[in-house]
Amino acid sequence: MRSRSDGPQRPDAQRNRERILKVALAELSRDVEVPLSLIAKKAGVGQGTFYRNFPNREALVLEIYRHEVQVLTDTATELLKTRAPDQALREWMDQLARFGIAKVGLSDAMRQIVGTTAGPAQPGYALVVEALEALLAANHEAGTIRPGVTADDFILAIAGIWQIDFRGDWQTQSARLLGIVMDGLRAGAPGRG
Repeated sequence: MRSRSDGPQRPDAQRNRERILKVALAELSRDVEVPLSLIAKKAGVGQGTFYRNFPNREALVLEIYRHEVQVLTDTATELLKTRAPDQALREWMDQLARFGIAKVGLSDAMRQIVGTTAGPAQPGYALVVEALEALLAANHEAGTIRPGVTADDFILAIAGIWQIDFRGDWQTQSARLLGIVMDGLRAGAPGRG
């Protein structure tokens, strides 16, 4: 069921909603049982505003996840418009790592709602794969990555980012790991001189 907030919103209402989502992601990542009233308070909104946007915990968690997927998929489209295909792919990989960190933080909350966050049945998976396939297709067409790399190959190659401890220096470690993966994707690319 779509909520009233899915249509156009006043700018202040949209800012409130985005602030709630940002605070909720941080708070739920720390404690899946955080009171919704605390999220509303930290977001600087009243209870009425909070519950008008998110009538319950399930609606909030699913919207956070949907929002994070949307940001990730929209980023792929925007990067392909403004960057060379290989640069777009590499920058998107950093966004994917940030998405992974958000997902790890939400994993307990998602498990309570959808049963598990593992595997392709998770909400939004198909949209992420679609964005990835567009990035790979642009790179294949430009000759900037080795021929024949599939979305499945890519997902297996970057699987190590899901093992990074997000409480540590995950940015440095993921950047190093994703740089290695990108070097491997570029090796043997037909467009490389």
